[in-house]
Amino acid sequence: MADNTFIFPIIFMNKQAISEIINCNKITLRYGLVLSPQEAAELVETQTTALRTNGRIEFGSGVINKIIIKFCDSPFLAKHNYAPILNDLIETFYYFKNETLNEIDDDDLISLMKTYFDQNCRGSIELLQNRELELMARNIRYGIRNYMSMCKDTEESFSEDNYYD
Repeated sequence: MADNTFIFPIIFMNKQAISEIINCNKITLRYGLVLSPQEAAELVETQTTALRTNGRIEFGSGVINKIIIKFCDSPFLAKHNYAPILNDLIETFYYFKNETLNEIDDDDLISLMKTYFDQNCRGSIELLQNRELELMARNIRYGIRNYMSMCKDTEESFSEDNYYD
């Protein structure tokens, strides 16, 4: 007989996370963006998979809610792409938490993702992941101090003045 000791708490936590995500609809509705219970459940599953894939542990849906609230006013989100982009953003967030060696806190990473997504990437998840966040992560791994205000000029980004002593 299988040990089902942990199944109930996981199911309860998922229901609570889904409920918290659905509550975000009160804020996102003004932007014409609403998640169904099914889409909210998919976001929780995406988070669970991303955490497992990246070897991370987290409880609750706090990051999902932060991403939803931060991105809901993006001009690049619409009813037809809202849930799929949120799924991509959740996966991106956890991947880059690891790639930045946890040197950047959750709120700062989400803010940078939003700025890059709206401004530099004009709504492109691929550019966000493969250009902006990859450069930021590389700068953090190489010890560049001003990774938060990187310039477009790669040579200037890698000048010796930017490295830690």
